[in-house]
Amino acid sequence: MTVRSILNTKGHQIMSVEPDTKMSAAIKLLGEKKIGAVLVMSQSRIEGILSERDIVRVLGERGAGVLEEPVSSVMTRKVVSCKETDTVAEIMDTMTNGKFRHLPVIDNGMVVGLISIGDIVKWRVREYETEQEALRDYIKTA
Repeated sequence: MTVRSILNTKGHQIMSVEPDTKMSAAIKLLGEKKIGAVLVMSQSRIEGILSERDIVRVLGERGAGVLEEPVSSVMTRKVVSCKETDTVAEIMDTMTNGKFRHLPVIDNGMVVGLISIGDIVKWRVREYETEQEALRDYIKTA
């Protein structure tokens, strides 16, 4: 299975903020959309990614005053991405080895989606359920 399969099921919507967006506004967006990360983009170019982990880390280090700072002062700058043709196994390995939970999907230099570990888990559960149903049907007809 490929990343394209997951995106075709979940959709290609991307939540992003500008680098100068205040942390408080980005956190509000994460809460409203019930998401764990937001891309930090400038003119359709990824500048970084801001995740719940980034927020918790910086709040612990610098306190609540950081809420008035721009996301660019907190975001993860080195963003690892994947392609639509990557397999689910490949991105699971990438996420596990990199210890992160979100991967932007890039196609021809453009961001076309964002895959989370939750998306992968949902996909895998559906895959197992389908396989179990097929095995049950096979047993019934044997």
